[in-house]
Amino acid sequence: MDTLSYKTVSANKATVNKEWVVIDATGMVLGRLASTVARILRGKHKPNFTPHVDCGDNVIVINAEKVTLTGSKMSDKVYVRHTGYPGGQRFQTPQEILAKYPERLVEKAVKGMLPKNRLGRSIYKNLKVVVGPDHKYTAQQPKEIDLNTIK
Repeated sequence: MDTLSYKTVSANKATVNKEWVVIDATGMVLGRLASTVARILRGKHKPNFTPHVDCGDNVIVINAEKVTLTGSKMSDKVYVRHTGYPGGQRFQTPQEILAKYPERLVEKAVKGMLPKNRLGRSIYKNLKVVVGPDHKYTAQQPKEIDLNTIK
C-alpha cells in the first residue's frame, strides 16, 4: 500500500464543537450524576475525543439541592479538609453541606472525577451548578438531556 486511505483525526482548540447542555439533578444519585456529568465535560461521549484537549460540552446542572445519596451516607459520610493551621482539620457531612451550600456537593463530586492537572482545572470551569430550576444561561440555548436515557 502506497498511501493510507484513513487518518486518525485529533481534535484541537480550533476544531472542537462545544455545546451547552442542561441536566436536571432532581432525584438523581450523586455519584451516578457526577460520573455522567464528568464524562460529558471531558468529551468522552463524542467521536472525536482527544485526551489532551478540552473537547467536552458546557454543562449546567439545575436543582442541585434535590440530589440524593444512597443508604445512610447523608449523615455517615464525612468530607475532610484542612485550614492549613495546626489543629485545623475540619469535618462536614453531606447533610451540613446541603443545608449551607447545596451546589457544592455536586461540584465536589464532579471535580473529584476529573483529571488532576491543568486540563482538569480548565474543564472544571465548564461546569455550572445552580440551585433551583432557573439559570442565567438561557442565551446559550442549552439543550436538555435526560440522564436516564443515556447509557
